[in-house]
Amino acid sequence: MTDWRNAVDSWIDSHADELRSLRRHLHSHPEPSREEFQTIRFLASRLEAEGVPYELIPSRRGILAGVLEADGRPLAAFRADVDALRITDAKDVDYRSRQDGVMHACGHDAHATMALGATLALWRCREILPSPLAWRALFQPAEEVGEGAYEMIAAGAMEGVGAILALHVDPERPTGRVGYRVGPLTAFCHELQVTIRGAGGHAARPHQACDPIIAASQFVSSVYQLVPRSVDARDPTVVTFGSIQGGTSGNVVPEEVVLRGTIRTLSRASSQRVAERIQQIAEGVATATETSFAVSLGNSTDGVVNDPGVTGTCLRAAGEVLGPANLEEIPLPSMGGEDFAGYLTQAPGCLLRLGVAEEGKTRHHLHSPHFDIDERALTLGAKILAHGAILAAEALADA
Repeated sequence: MTDWRNAVDSWIDSHADELRSLRRHLHSHPEPSREEFQTIRFLASRLEAEGVPYELIPSRRGILAGVLEADGRPLAAFRADVDALRITDAKDVDYRSRQDGVMHACGHDAHATMALGATLALWRCREILPSPLAWRALFQPAEEVGEGAYEMIAAGAMEGVGAILALHVDPERPTGRVGYRVGPLTAFCHELQVTIRGAGGHAARPHQACDPIIAASQFVSSVYQLVPRSVDARDPTVVTFGSIQGGTSGNVVPEEVVLRGTIRTLSRASSQRVAERIQQIAEGVATATETSFAVSLGNSTDGVVNDPGVTGTCLRAAGEVLGPANLEEIPLPSMGGEDFAGYLTQAPGCLLRLGVAEEGKTRHHLHSPHFDIDERALTLGAKILAHGAILAAEALADA
């Protein structure tokens, strides 16, 4: 290994306890999407203490660190998300969430810690890194609601960036291994809301009402039956309704029912086709039930499509840290969403899955109230991000 690799890895290893403490602090003090002010202040204080150049985005809920101004050199960037979920932490550990009903159940506390570790290592070892080397770290808010990447882009985070990389913890993969996939990795996601209005009445005289609950039931059943038969069976499509709200009393036909759900596909064309088909189904059910339907699509997130070149660079970095035998190809894309895709509209990039499952312990999936990680993965992730940033910056400089 060359000097910079030894120096970066040694710095990170020597600060393993500090990284674990940082992650536990973040885990104990989670903030939900759109409210990440104290989290960003905490991370900024660490950057300031080490003299790392940084700036806050206008909302003061995100950070750019490293090379802040595009100066003609193509930049390599890496991203971490910092927001938590509105889930009650059910773990019995001393670092469990102190914020009622809010929890880092998706590993963003680990992402922020690993990115901070990589940032500090790159800064402290800057005198022996390949020169000229241009890198930028991004700490973004609001990933869980699909807004943070676009807010960061609007604040100039991708100006001058030629490649971007990120890690996402994977609780189903053992610590010390990385999952990768070239091409589509995550789904195109759209929030879906359907408001159904009828005519309320007495439960004993339903013939005098136009029941939106019947309409909602028929609509959901029809969507689940007909949408899969409206798109190419080889193109995965998932429509799920997770919320049905309507009525306040068992003996009253309500005026309105509101459905909320998501549409998930692996292509923009399929997303458009599914949206059109849902509108057609709504119109048909509205006619049959004498109700009215208002169908609207909310926040949308593109699918993450990993660039072959940047993925190759990231695999080289991960292989240097973990060994090539611990790189595992992901055979099929996920139908989950990830707003890292927003950055890929600006520059090619790659998202890797970092194993955080501790051997011999129960594995709890993402968004579980029992979610936790094997903290030995923190130094591994920090090294992969640091190596990846250096190798990507070198590749951009040589291009």
